[in-house]
Amino acid sequence: MTPLLILGFVLSQDNFRMSIALGASKRSWRRALRIAVVFGLWDGVSPLVGALIGRYLEQVIGPVADTVAPIVLAAYGLYLVVRSLATRVPEEPDDRWVLFGMPLSLSLDNMVAGTGLGLLGFPPVFTAAVFGTITALMSFVGLQLGRIAARFIPIRSDLLTGIGLLIVAVVLALGS
Repeated sequence: MTPLLILGFVLSQDNFRMSIALGASKRSWRRALRIAVVFGLWDGVSPLVGALIGRYLEQVIGPVADTVAPIVLAAYGLYLVVRSLATRVPEEPDDRWVLFGMPLSLSLDNMVAGTGLGLLGFPPVFTAAVFGTITALMSFVGLQLGRIAARFIPIRSDLLTGIGLLIVAVVLALGS
């Protein structure tokens, strides 16, 4: 159980960093909870899918996950920065992107981890529940930390979110 908890915590760090950046757009408590739950669901379903698919997926997706996630996050971060510099009124990031695109790109590593854990005999449903719960909690904490930080930084929230996403993308790329 301890290795599973440690792995779940480690794998949730990309969502945690992302959530800090997203929290800068000062979402309501209810929206932050919804985002955290969706992040958790994605990170819970991914290892389940990975465990059920098996070794083939690990060989195909493994190298792609480390490349795709930073590119997707950097592209969206750059879009937010450019849009914030070109417009007068700050806009919040598109919820469809926040609830689908980001978690999907961030959950690819969990899919690979689930594949490995499935091959080692860990129960797929339990693994998915542990990963999803840890990610949801870490994401919610990150969203709240980002919201608090945005109060003290005199910058437009959409610009701050874009810069945060670019930083997260660079960290993920360098950590790969």
